[in-house]
Amino acid sequence: MVTLLLWGYFTLGFLIIFSPFYLAAYLFSENRENSFQRLNHQFYKGFFFLIRIFIPGQKWHIAGEIKSIRSSVIVCNHLSYLDPLLLISLYPRHKTIVKSTFFSVPIFGWMLKRSGYIPSTSEGRLSELMIERIDAMDGYLSSGGNLFIFPEGTRSRDGTIGKFLFNTLVSNTITVEPITGIEPDYQSDKFSISELMSQIRSLLENQKEKTSEDV
Repeated sequence: MVTLLLWGYFTLGFLIIFSPFYLAAYLFSENRENSFQRLNHQFYKGFFFLIRIFIPGQKWHIAGEIKSIRSSVIVCNHLSYLDPLLLISLYPRHKTIVKSTFFSVPIFGWMLKRSGYIPSTSEGRLSELMIERIDAMDGYLSSGGNLFIFPEGTRSRDGTIGKFLFNTLVSNTITVEPITGIEPDYQSDKFSISELMSQIRSLLENQKEKTSEDV
């Protein structure tokens, strides 16, 4: 029943409540991308509000400093489809890298493009779009926007694809907290993308080991 209610919000809630605002943003907004991102933010805030109501056993621990992050590339782990949706609900201005096949989905793909999201592959018909969005990333970040990256892709705890069902029979806690922040010196002669990637990988692996020990 809870799954049906939440999916009802995704479909009927979007069509009845939010679609007029998206249409108005498309027709009249001077900055469609920014307007679409803010509407996405509000839509998913509503979704997680309903989760808090209908799934009382679901607990949340979101560090206070998380919402104040701006002009950053946020690298996250990825255990379910809820991960990117939760981040969108936390940040009005956001972009993320999305699996390219989603851009072909009717209506949803159109919204991804208008929201400024980035295809995950540089091959095929979306290559120009990906290059265009990456080239404009400098200005976007400097203006206060955030970019989400999920290096684990669509992995799950056991390696299998998750179902679109909400288990309301168990207690669970979703935690969002910063591991650390890295501020690279891009002007330094010693700056290296590979070294930066290695630092991030090490931080994520250390956090994974720490979480396992805590459990």
